Amino acid sequence: MNHASAIAAAALLASTLALSACDRASAPQAAAPPKPERAGQPLDAAKTAERLVKMRAQAFAGDQQGLQENLQGLNHDVSRSIRLADQARKVDRENARVAAKSVKGVNSVVWIDGENLLALVNQNTQRSYDTIDAICTQLEPLGDTLGVVVNLQSRAARTGDELEILSRNCQLPPGERAMMQRNRQIDVLPPEVRAQHRANADAALAGPDRSAERAENERIIRSSTPEL
Repeated sequence: MNHASAIAAAALLASTLALSACDRASAPQAAAPPKPERAGQPLDAAKTAERLVKMRAQAFAGDQQGLQENLQGLNHDVSRSIRLADQARKVDRENARVAAKSVKGVNSVVWIDGENLLALVNQNTQRSYDTIDAICTQLEPLGDTLGVVVNLQSRAARTGDELEILSRNCQLPPGERAMMQRNRQIDVLPPEVRAQHRANADAALAGPDRSAERAENERIIRSSTPEL
């Protein structure tokens, strides 16, 4: 290959690589699923200071509408920070059931009390925080989801661990609850009881001829867990 041919080949290769890169850049990216609102974060000091300066100026200027809007915004930020749900914007329960059931994998939904929503999913893999996020996102147009705890149980569960109910407040990390919100234990069998039962069952039913007893133990666990 002579010098001119080598240059032409290099130029063709460079053009091909550039076009390939452009194609990859222009290819539509799969949109990430929306994340629900989050509460419990500290107040943004800079944002709060700026808001207070505006409120002072509005008060001196007699701008009652602007002052009221900023006051409401400050109240909202403080409430989010201290994890206080807006009682004036409680999620409508019946509409919430319909909205939650529209999420992929959700089979049925029921309210256990005024705060706890229990949903049955079709597969064990759907008993996840991603499913809780999806449900909470659907509930957001209906009110303040800081007042809602979503609980998931799998219809496909066959063991004590699979029957465990996954719970989380819509706007808080696992294990945390909103102010004045009861951390209700939805699972009939606490984790330590399930662990002890599993250890006892494994020790007692290790033989292949004890499958009937093993199945009976699993039936007892399932019958002790709340169903919809």
